[in-house]
Amino acid sequence: MAGRFLANRLRPMIIQSRGLFTEDRIGNRDVVGFGYNGEPTYLDRSDFPMPAIRWKENTPDIMALREKEKGDWKKLSIEEKKALYRASFRQTFSEMDAPTGEWKGMIGMSMLVITSGIWLYLYFKTFAYPPLPETLTDPERRLAQLDRIKKLDMNPIDGICARK
Repeated sequence: MAGRFLANRLRPMIIQSRGLFTEDRIGNRDVVGFGYNGEPTYLDRSDFPMPAIRWKENTPDIMALREKEKGDWKKLSIEEKKALYRASFRQTFSEMDAPTGEWKGMIGMSMLVITSGIWLYLYFKTFAYPPLPETLTDPERRLAQLDRIKKLDMNPIDGICARK
């Protein structure tokens, strides 16, 4: 109740503050509803199919069709019905939900980044990093190092699960 009262009190101030800016943006289009976020903008969204303004500006042809629309719809031809629809909406639902092929560019860019990373790794491994020490590459030296670690009792494992 209080929210509705407050909203009704603020509505004239909001309309006045947006008045000049809104008319510049929407031109000669009809404002037909609240819209997605309360501003008079046009958005094609399948989850919110009611834009705040019509897609096309009012022309004499469209205004004549709108007057004819107020009468019997059986007298309208298919082309006139389509023209009325296209004056109010930019796309149909099937056009909105149709695949755009944008995924192909995303996959291409991902592959480009991955390939660049692999080439960069190979470059650094070949030209920038020194060779690994023999204690890491030779299996005999690795076993000797493990034996030395055991004999010196380096980093012993203590606790309940430790074997002794």
